[in-house]
Amino acid sequence: MCIAHSGVIIKKTGHKAEVDFSGNIIEAEAGLTECGVGDRVLVHAGCIIQRLTDTEAAELDEIMQLIGGL
Repeated sequence: MCIAHSGVIIKKTGHKAEVDFSGNIIEAEAGLTECGVGDRVLVHAGCIIQRLTDTEAAELDEIMQLIGGL
């Protein structure tokens, strides 16, 4: 099963971005949505699919922590 997770863009070059997930850095496809360095984003299957507000990202992080505790 794949899930989408939130992270922060730390570097962007063309349609590729480096996204930080609590210290885990991955490269993601950034051509599907407008985003830039410092943006909180939702990543699924290696693609940035949505830019998130700080509130949305915090809510998603809280949900992921609750799931992890089950």
